[in-house]
Amino acid sequence: MNEILATLSELVLGSVPTIVLFTLVVIAYSVLVRRPLEKTLSERRARTSGAMEQAKSAVASAESKTSEYEERLRIARAEIFEARQKRVQQFNAEREAILAEAREQAQTRVTAARQQVEQSLTEAKKQIEVASEQLSAQVLKAILPAEVLAGGAQ
Repeated sequence: MNEILATLSELVLGSVPTIVLFTLVVIAYSVLVRRPLEKTLSERRARTSGAMEQAKSAVASAESKTSEYEERLRIARAEIFEARQKRVQQFNAEREAILAEAREQAQTRVTAARQQVEQSLTEAKKQIEVASEQLSAQVLKAILPAEVLAGGAQ
């Protein structure tokens, strides 16, 4: 057992420089590598999360502007539609007024034409009556002898 303890003590004494060197390497690693690396990683996380927050706010701003533009577009379309409807109604009203005036003028012409036709009809009847009297007198002269006509007149 003494041998084992002696061997162990020799091993422990031989490993002391290794332990010291290992401890120095761990301390040097911590000071030279781990702390700057952690600092860089924390800065990177801060920048990344800051950029993510900025991106989220930019997206939210873009969405609000998009909805605002869509609302403006909807209002503009509604105004255009209303203006178009007013123009159509105005055009229809003007067309109806022109048609009513044309109908009135046509009715006036028809009335005047009817009166003219009736007047022409009356004149034609008078002319027919006069012509029929003259024609009947001529027929009587041609058919009946002149003495019967002269005697009938007495």
